[in-house]
Amino acid sequence: MSVMVARKKVVRKWEKLPGRNTFCCDGRIMMARQKGIFYLTLFLILGTCALFFAFECRYLAVQLSPAIPVFAAVLFLFAMATLLRTSFSDPGVIPRALPDEAAFIEMEIEATNGTVPQGQRPPPRIKNFQINNQIVKLKYCYTCKIFRPPRASHCSICDNCVERFDHHCPWVGNCVGKRNYRYFYLFILSLSLLTIYIFTFNIVYVALKSLKIGFLNTLKETPGTYPSMSLTVLTVLEVLICFFTLWSVVGLTGFHTFLVALNQTTNEDIKGSWTGKNRVQNPYSHGNIVKNCCEVLCGPLPPSVLDRRGILQQEESTAQEGSCPRGPSTQETPAKQGPGQAQEGHSVLSLQVPVPSVSDTRMPEEKQRTPGELPVPSPDAGRAEH
Repeated sequence: MSVMVARKKVVRKWEKLPGRNTFCCDGRIMMARQKGIFYLTLFLILGTCALFFAFECRYLAVQLSPAIPVFAAVLFLFAMATLLRTSFSDPGVIPRALPDEAAFIEMEIEATNGTVPQGQRPPPRIKNFQINNQIVKLKYCYTCKIFRPPRASHCSICDNCVERFDHHCPWVGNCVGKRNYRYFYLFILSLSLLTIYIFTFNIVYVALKSLKIGFLNTLKETPGTYPSMSLTVLTVLEVLICFFTLWSVVGLTGFHTFLVALNQTTNEDIKGSWTGKNRVQNPYSHGNIVKNCCEVLCGPLPPSVLDRRGILQQEESTAQEGSCPRGPSTQETPAKQGPGQAQEGHSVLSLQVPVPSVSDTRMPEEKQRTPGELPVPSPDAGRAEH
């Protein structure tokens, strides 16, 4: 006979979150699904710095100053820390509306817009919101079923609405929004300094070696551990990587420094929200570069509203097969079992003593009474009364 047993299975909220994100370490790490370019970023940074620390730093520390590798190590660690913080954190994803909330919002929209005749296009779902005496439009997201907060936008790659959405960066493998923009800016700033630092001291290394043994002999020099590859070839490889990285990373750092000074996002700059044809003043700018930089880079960091590691309890029923006793006549009681002992294979708490019913119990013939006959008390009952 099969018995249905209900068990509670603990499920974390990140396992049921919609969108196209990847979670690791039980929801502590949140990234986009497309992580190939992020691994390329790690390879370029780790590879270039490994070559620099392995070869050039030892020579420059002896010839110039031991502070050269120390400062390079500080820049490297800071750049890696900010990169991982940007890539592994929640950028500010806004939760989608629950079914009840979505239905309530739909009722509000229908009550506001009224019934739309067939064949006519319904009006856009927009709410006007005033910020610093400036009208800002709140747009409705048909995917998340919410009116997006100011400066929020829906990322088509991660399929989530992100608060203060800046852009989706494949180099860090995540969206850049309100909760990780400062770390993204510090990452590109430190990476720019690290790239300039390695590029400069690679040229200094080649110049010092050329002054001692000549440029041609420097090109022919080989390290003891890699006799098949010239040491200067590795240096030239680092110089080329740093040279092409300089134009992109340093230029990107300058662009975001300009945006931070104006308290503006990349998404707003591309759409021309506060400049260009609209000619609308930015309501989020304080009119002061220092105040804008302090708000973007030093302001309070809001907590994540996703609650990724919250617990959802779901009941799942499982079938178990086992024998069930049908009555006292079919069950055999062990001969040496006491009244307080449990049967083998059963818990003491689940012990049930079967009580025979009245219909199954028959009295002896001498004690059976005919209809209308009064019961005769036994002598033992009289003694008990005295």
